[in-house]
Amino acid sequence: MKKWLIPFYILTAALAFAGCRKDLDRININPNEATSPDIEYLFANGIKANADTYWGTDATMETSLLYVQYWAKIQYPDPDRYIPASTNIQNVWNNFYSQGITDFTTVIQLGDSLKQPGYKAAGIIMRSWIFQVLTDLYGDIPYTQAGQIEKYLTPKYDAQQDVYNGLLTELKQAVTIIDANPGATINGDSLLVGKLQSWKKFANGLRSRIALRIADRDPAGAQKVFADLQAEGNVFFADGDRDARLNYLASPSQNPVGKNRETRNDYRISKTVIDYLQNLNDPRLPVYAAKPANGGPYLGVTNGLSADSASRLGFTKTSDVGAAFTASQAPALLFTYAEQLFILAEAAQRGLYNGDAATLYNQAVRAAFKQYSITGATVDAYLAQPAVQYNAANYKKSIGEQKWLALFSEGLEAFAEWRRLDYPQLTPAYTGVLSGKIPVRLTYPSSEQALNGKNYKAAVAHQGTDLLTTKVWFDMY
Repeated sequence: MKKWLIPFYILTAALAFAGCRKDLDRININPNEATSPDIEYLFANGIKANADTYWGTDATMETSLLYVQYWAKIQYPDPDRYIPASTNIQNVWNNFYSQGITDFTTVIQLGDSLKQPGYKAAGIIMRSWIFQVLTDLYGDIPYTQAGQIEKYLTPKYDAQQDVYNGLLTELKQAVTIIDANPGATINGDSLLVGKLQSWKKFANGLRSRIALRIADRDPAGAQKVFADLQAEGNVFFADGDRDARLNYLASPSQNPVGKNRETRNDYRISKTVIDYLQNLNDPRLPVYAAKPANGGPYLGVTNGLSADSASRLGFTKTSDVGAAFTASQAPALLFTYAEQLFILAEAAQRGLYNGDAATLYNQAVRAAFKQYSITGATVDAYLAQPAVQYNAANYKKSIGEQKWLALFSEGLEAFAEWRRLDYPQLTPAYTGVLSGKIPVRLTYPSSEQALNGKNYKAAVAHQGTDLLTTKVWFDMY
């Protein structure tokens, strides 16, 4: 048998190199750098970063707020004509996956390893919220293999129905964790100030929200969600509770809308909203809209004007969005008591929840007004109007229109609910490029076609052509 002999000089060099490498490794360790992320900081940063994405230029100002006709463009109107920039679509996807799903997956893992169940539960809830926003926007998305880049460099897409069902399971798990650990605590919580019972209510609110998302397609599944919630005591946000709300601070921690206003002025309130508010004598008009700079009456902008037509209207003659939404410290709302009541009203009407739909609807409208300190006789008079009174025979119209008005500060959720309820009945953009249609989703970013082509093609084959006008699974009508 032939023996292979290693020359002494090679062996000596190898041992010397190994020793040098160990020395270099020791030298290159920064004693002041954390070897694992700080869970409190990661959690706090995750909330802020994803609230910024939710209310940022890409997900709202240049897309959903225009599609649902809360805002309009007075300049650079292509997005208002349904020509989104590829960077807007890409940024929504990238930010939610890289800053959201990845960070909160790490929070969940750290919560396990550090025996911090509060962080694990809150991390599951925040990650579920992000997945819900993503699937609402795009349809089929990477879910079960997402956030695990070391295992799945090109994650598969899961069907929207499976994503919603998976989120319902995860949110229920988060509630179970909170119930099993009454003494658990979390820090760095700018959303619900460390109150795990409030996180439980947030989780249950998301469960009820998703239940209605699937109700048209899977009524039995929706029924089971509300049956589970009832068995658990129907623990929801109540009057006086803090909403799931991030209170922004002064620069550099300001609201992204306020930050945008520091250098741009190309958005105005949509004529659609102004018309609705004026026709209903809605006292929120001066909250939602600002008077034109020239002092004239409120004047909204028609969505989808050509560049020439929009510019001729003039910056000083049209109404900007109200300061309650454009100020640097305007809050970002993720889930409110008013939304919870609208959900329960519809669930009661559908026979999914034990309550009176009309009563819950009236309470929802009152809660929506109370967000802006409008109470008492003013709201009584508003609710007494025939156009506002609850109509059980066409509950989608009653709830759809009032919920649309109430969600003015939550453009992405409003976009999803408008597609599901089909109210209010919006007129497509004046010079829209979709043959008289309004977008009903975002297209997948071009990076998915280039880097995850096989799974992208499978998703398109399952869901339908990758267009703004292709309906997602929950959008049945």
